[in-house]
Amino acid sequence: MIEGAERFGLAQLHQFRGRVGRAQHQSYCLLFEGGIDEEGSQRLAAVAATDSGFELAERDLQLRGPGQLVGLRQHGLPDMLAADLLDVALGRRTRQAALKWLDHDPTLSAWKPLSDAMNGYRAVFDID
Repeated sequence: MIEGAERFGLAQLHQFRGRVGRAQHQSYCLLFEGGIDEEGSQRLAAVAATDSGFELAERDLQLRGPGQLVGLRQHGLPDMLAADLLDVALGRRTRQAALKWLDHDPTLSAWKPLSDAMNGYRAVFDID
């Protein structure tokens, strides 16, 4: 039983549900909402509607957005459009462009907001 289940990610809920009922006895996975949250309700409805982890991952991406690949936040990007995360060619081109940019300006001094963000990441992650 999870109270406030809307606060958990779909993957966590799916994994929890998969741990319930592995023996011969009848068992139940109970997920209770802790408050009124439209997005949380939609996510719990998605868990109830399917037992496919792939479908839940896709639905989570639709509802919460892609989030940050490297960052301090745990939730999606509500006000931004994101590229297709499965576009490998775009990822490669982006990496090549970033490497050229860093070769030209390793400290990103020409772009203060980007420099500040990268230094914030460096405080948490080893990205050099």
